[in-house]
Amino acid sequence: MAISPQLPEHNRELSRSRQLTFDILTDRGNEAASTFGLRFKLPDYLRHVYSTFPLDLEKFNGDASWSLPIPARFLIDPQGTIRAAESDPDYTTRPEPEDTLEAVRSLSRQR
Repeated sequence: MAISPQLPEHNRELSRSRQLTFDILTDRGNEAASTFGLRFKLPDYLRHVYSTFPLDLEKFNGDASWSLPIPARFLIDPQGTIRAAESDPDYTTRPEPEDTLEAVRSLSRQR
């Protein structure tokens, strides 16, 4: 699953348009991200850059906080234990999909 600060209707549209096969949960106000220390407020210069994008952050997220989650990946086993975690404050650095799949395979082999 994925967790996004976008409102549910925008997450549903993203799932439909990208034909995603996993759920996207809504983290209103980035509260879960904040709990995990993965929330940051966009500085003024980035707010200006984002205002030039066709994505209206306030509309899509349903608030005027101008905050975003730091991209992160958690692999959690069936007992609820976090087996792997990765995050990077540089939003352009994301886990490679193949690395995620290998981590899941590795976790499956340990069971």
